This record gives sequence, structure tokens and C-alpha cells, in this order.
Amino acid sequence: MSNIVKFASKRRVSGQSHPEATGGSAQVVWRGGAGTGCGAISVASAGPAEKAYSLMASLASGNSTTPEELLAAAHASSFTRSLALVLQTAGYTPAELITQAVVTLEPDGVGDRVSASALTVRAKIPDLSNIAFKAIAWHAEQRCAISNTLMAQITLDAALI
Repeated sequence: MSNIVKFASKRRVSGQSHPEATGGSAQVVWRGGAGTGCGAISVASAGPAEKAYSLMASLASGNSTTPEELLAAAHASSFTRSLALVLQTAGYTPAELITQAVVTLEPDGVGDRVSASALTVRAKIPDLSNIAFKAIAWHAEQRCAISNTLMAQITLDAALI
């Protein structure tokens, strides 16, 4: 477990870009008011593909998404990428990683805020104990870009299957 220890680090805030910094981009087009309007989200990597979203239709029809759902998807995928990297560096190759993020939105003054994000990960990893996996998962969460961005309580439930 000595390889795991080197991943312990404090979250840091820096005003400078790291030379190896990467990123992504998305564009949103919105038309109409908050209750009746609708929009489309597109991400650079998907080319011309768009995903519809609206405040009310997404709740009623299930055919569109919400920014909170996209944040949950971003958190789950960012954490999973971080976990795969930490596992690889520690000498383990996962057969499967299944991650779910549930984001909680609460009223805050005149708006809303994301108050929590609950990560649940289940994994199949040969030759790794559940205790070691939980430690590795904790380190991965500490290194996760989205976890480090959120000003919210983050919980982690990690177990091998």
C-alpha cells in the first residue's frame, strides 16, 4: 500500500495554469423565459450532436436534461478517470468501474446552490482488498477535478463487487 500514500495531497488553489493543463468546452443556446423556454447543450467532443434541456420539460417528459444532471455526469466521469489513474499508478487494472453521482440542489438566498454530491463506486479489481480499494478511492476523490471545484459536501461510498 506504499504506492497509495504518495497520492495524499491537500487541495490547492492556484492563480496560475499548470503547463500540462487540459480542459473542455460546451455551448448552450437558450430561448424564452425560465419556466417556458428551452435550450440545447453541445459539447466540443460530440461535434454537431446536441442535448435538449429545459427547466420544466425535463421534469415532465424525461426527454431532456438539466444542468444538475450534467454536473452529476461530469463528477462521476471525472472521479472515475481519477480512480483509474490512481489504480494504474498503484499497479492495479480494474476489470470494471461503475460510478454514480447524485447531486443535491438546495435554495440559497435568491438562487440555488449545489449543496452535496454523493459518489458511489462499485468495482471489479483482481488482487485488491476492499480496505485497500477504499483507500485508493479516497485518494482518487481528493485528486478529482470536479470534486476540487465543487463548494459542496462530497461523500464517497466505495466497495468491490
